[in-house]
Amino acid sequence: MRFRPTLRYLAQTEAHVYALAISASVLLAFYPFCLVMIGLCRNVLHWQAAERAIYIGIGDFFAGSAGQYIAEKLQNWFKVYNVQTTSMVLLLITANGIFEPLEVALNRAWGVAENRSYLKNQLVSLGLIFACGGLALLSLMFTGLNSQWMAEVGLSNKLLVWANLLVFKAAAIPLSIFALFLVYWLLPNRKVDPRRVLPVAIVVGLALEVLKYINLLVWPLLKSKLEREYEIFQYSVTILLWSFAAAMIVLGGAYWTARRDGELGVEESGVEELRS
Repeated sequence: MRFRPTLRYLAQTEAHVYALAISASVLLAFYPFCLVMIGLCRNVLHWQAAERAIYIGIGDFFAGSAGQYIAEKLQNWFKVYNVQTTSMVLLLITANGIFEPLEVALNRAWGVAENRSYLKNQLVSLGLIFACGGLALLSLMFTGLNSQWMAEVGLSNKLLVWANLLVFKAAAIPLSIFALFLVYWLLPNRKVDPRRVLPVAIVVGLALEVLKYINLLVWPLLKSKLEREYEIFQYSVTILLWSFAAAMIVLGGAYWTARRDGELGVEESGVEELRS
């Protein structure tokens, strides 16, 4: 079975530790990244339709009351505060923390023994956060343009919401795949053939889209459990849980790519040496 080694890898404690570190970084970076995106749409582009597209994207990933709560808190934040240019840069630097544990995990999957220094990691991470932020902004621009056009046509509110969501998905999925491609290609501390990571970036991007629909299905059951057991922390836990699931998919894709042409991770290479 071709995927059995990858499934064994995902069942290891090490993969879970990496996924937890990545999901914790997502929890810390998610809100600052959203503030930067909204600040750009409000203060730089002065484009309300693109800002509304951000709330569509949040509602697309976080089902039900979770997406509504996060979007509402972001809107309320901007009623009190404002994001200046300096603050945007500082928030982006905060948001790039996700790439530090992700680089270590990808290096491990590719069998790279030495990670980048902290400074080099931060420089690469900053470049990736700007690239991913630019792709996210491009997706929002497509959705915002569609929203303006639909409003001019005079569609009903319900139909307008569905049309915006459809255009958002049509733009977001290929751009998300391209962002994954950049991460798989540039983040490991070694040269990676882009032709090897492109197919897995496509598969992982589609798998993450499927994860959103799984979220929609299980959210009614999960919501009551989180409300009862975590109370005020329920939405933080929601981000953490779904980020963990997404990180496991991303790590599985990286490990499968590294193995596909016969390259083993550090741990498995050691096992092979012992056997020989």
